[in-house]
Amino acid sequence: MKPSDFRRIALSFEGAEEGSHMGSPDFRVGGKIFATLAAQKQGYGNLKLTPEQQEEFVRELPEVFIPIAGGWGRMGMTHVCLAKANEDVVTGALRVAWLQRKEKKEKKEKKEKKTSQKRSPFADLARPAPNIDPKST
Repeated sequence: MKPSDFRRIALSFEGAEEGSHMGSPDFRVGGKIFATLAAQKQGYGNLKLTPEQQEEFVRELPEVFIPIAGGWGRMGMTHVCLAKANEDVVTGALRVAWLQRKEKKEKKEKKEKKTSQKRSPFADLARPAPNIDPKST
């Protein structure tokens, strides 16, 4: 597997776009990074996973998936050793990272939409009082 293969697969997902983060290629959905090629010179692609997802990938294929050192790794950032990975494994892993970011973005947008649709408790204060005929009461 080469960085060009990683790029091709990452960009095959709906809404995926290539960008740049600190001078390195990254792959985003909804403006959020789900993968990068920041360590391609060292032979790695990188995935943005949850710590739980990372743990599963590392347990299943420790020769392919390696937590990035330090705090980034503790947050789920994971190296993919491209020389030891095949297309099916990388496609599956990228799909997990893409889907996680896509769902997180959609959930946030849904929450923002719901919040913006809430009616202000002060909305009625700006309306004029209704005309009430004192004789009808």
